[in-house]
Amino acid sequence: MTAGAWTGFQYREVDADGWTTYWRLDPSGQDFGLYDWTDPERPGHRLWERAATPAGVRASWRTAARSVEVEIRAQLGIYSRIAPLDLLVDGKLYERCELQAREQRMITSLPGHEVELEIWLPQAGVISVRGPRFDGAAEPLAPTGPRWVTYGSSITQCSGAYGPSETWPALVARQHGWECVNLGFAGECHLDPVAARTIRDLPARLISLCLGINIHGGATFSGRTLPGQVEAFVRTVREGHPQTPIVVITPLLAPNREGSVNAVGLTLDDVRGCVELGARTDPDIEVIDGRTILSLEEARALYADDVHPGPDGYRLIGERLAGRLTLPM
Repeated sequence: MTAGAWTGFQYREVDADGWTTYWRLDPSGQDFGLYDWTDPERPGHRLWERAATPAGVRASWRTAARSVEVEIRAQLGIYSRIAPLDLLVDGKLYERCELQAREQRMITSLPGHEVELEIWLPQAGVISVRGPRFDGAAEPLAPTGPRWVTYGSSITQCSGAYGPSETWPALVARQHGWECVNLGFAGECHLDPVAARTIRDLPARLISLCLGINIHGGATFSGRTLPGQVEAFVRTVREGHPQTPIVVITPLLAPNREGSVNAVGLTLDDVRGCVELGARTDPDIEVIDGRTILSLEEARALYADDVHPGPDGYRLIGERLAGRLTLPM
């Protein structure tokens, strides 16, 4: 296994049997005796399960090998599905390997002449990896392009995308030639300090924060507290990035939730207003109104449920945001 090739994670954990977990938040200091993946009511359970899901974690090699073997250990946890493994050759999808909730060995034939191979790990499921192993020489390739860090909810993690290379952050990064760090945590975008510190400490040329949908659904903060929580999160991020462009995206349209009042009396529009109010305490932040990304008609046609886009919805979001998330000249 070529450990140095992987990118998009914060902490690499290897167990006694050689299974590697690529954590998107650093679990150091966490007492996982408190957590039981079969008990979603345990404190902190959901955030750390999402952090053990390698959304956006990928690796590249230059190789003329004829085959590659990867072992995957996948667990459902509180997920409803295991996402596939994507293999790209010279930037194009070459094979999408469907996975089951178990240990499995995937052997894929390669072209047999020199290519750039990318392996994208699943964006849904609790995933550990052994390999890859090539039947010939393979040179690991370091990430290239400016780093973009994006934080958000399930709509950033994109569990329901066709595959890990077709989440909207992956599509935007591939179009621009960026190195993306995906800090989307399904159901868990609640302005946690560990997420703010992680973004603060990561070198980045661009940062985007998609805030509000989980806060509305979970009634996490009230109209009184939400602007201050957004301000505090942004200030922590800004400590490590005094000159880095930061973009805040408010919740996308949710046709069947617009106008509904949550347990602390906020509608989605209220949440959008509170997020913008907190974000604009930093005069250099750009705010994108999430209602402008997809129209109401597009959301009704492309959503899989009240909140989540389906696979084609994620493709369209990637297309729209690729034109709005840009680096200064």
